[in-house]
Amino acid sequence: MDRAPGPSVRLKLTLSYAGFVVLGGTLLLAAVWVFLNRVPHPGLIIVPDYRLAVVRTFAPTAVSVLTFLLVFGLLGGWLLAGRMLAPLTRITDATRLATDGSLSHRIRLPGRMDELRELADAFDTMLARLEAHVTEQQRFAANASHELRTPLAVSKALLDVARSDPDRRTDEIIERLSVVNTRAIDLTEALLLLSRAGRRSFTREPVDLSLMAEDATETLLPLAEKHGVTIETSGDVTPATGSPALLLQLTTNLVHNAIVHNLPARGTVWVATGVRAGTAVLTVENTGRTLTPELTSTLTEPFQRGTERVRSDHAGVGLGLAIVRTITHAHGGTLTLTPRTEGGIRVTVELPAPSPHPDAQDPRRK
Repeated sequence: MDRAPGPSVRLKLTLSYAGFVVLGGTLLLAAVWVFLNRVPHPGLIIVPDYRLAVVRTFAPTAVSVLTFLLVFGLLGGWLLAGRMLAPLTRITDATRLATDGSLSHRIRLPGRMDELRELADAFDTMLARLEAHVTEQQRFAANASHELRTPLAVSKALLDVARSDPDRRTDEIIERLSVVNTRAIDLTEALLLLSRAGRRSFTREPVDLSLMAEDATETLLPLAEKHGVTIETSGDVTPATGSPALLLQLTTNLVHNAIVHNLPARGTVWVATGVRAGTAVLTVENTGRTLTPELTSTLTEPFQRGTERVRSDHAGVGLGLAIVRTITHAHGGTLTLTPRTEGGIRVTVELPAPSPHPDAQDPRRK
């Protein structure tokens, strides 16, 4: 926004301080003048032209005092204003650096807590989150470019083979192209879903997580049977508020990951829902190979996998838990990943439970 130049805040504060000092001095001198002229003084000999004599004696002194107060107020106000505004100067410099792209700079204003230091700390926190977000977006863009380049390169190689060898059977090439193209489409859709969930552009509605768990397990039951995995569900009605489509995607991703990243045979997936301490809780737990806490903490990053990619139609694109994390945060919830001692992982999603309806707070209300 273009603004016309104006006086600085320091100059305004200086003039304000000086004005108050001069005003206070003027009031004080006025009180002395009234005292000298209106209050009787016992033993005082009144000479002719008393008032004129008082004016001649008092006026130069008053002018000298007011001049001193004006100079003192300007100098003192300038120094005090500069001292008080020094933190704002540091905050302004940090803002300019951030505008130029330097997000690693921090103000770190010393001293005890006050309004300016609270502002500086809040600005440092904002810069830290912004830097982390930008770093994450840059890493995500690089990973997404890499992941998208792979199916495109494979498609190009297959087309080059078909062009160079006209006698080669096209059925095999078409089948492989179809698989690669499907994977590219899945990856693109996952990226779009991740972006949509991150923008929080959805309408919140009442949702029952237990029904989401049932829908997800029924949909993925054939996949579980194919992998020799048993799914066990439990839990009561678990009300929450959010996007039914996104929360169903969240649940489906968790169950899908639990099935695919499981034991080679006779694996188990446990899906449980419930209300705990005012939050709606969804827990998906599965058997599998032993994971370290360090590896577990990276599984929510885009394109991170705890095991080698499974070469099947259900291999996924490495965005399952990243989407789960984004959807959870978009709904104001928390996501916790805990490795199981026996092998596998436990994923817990906690979402804010909906507040009771006002009419339900008092059964007597009609």
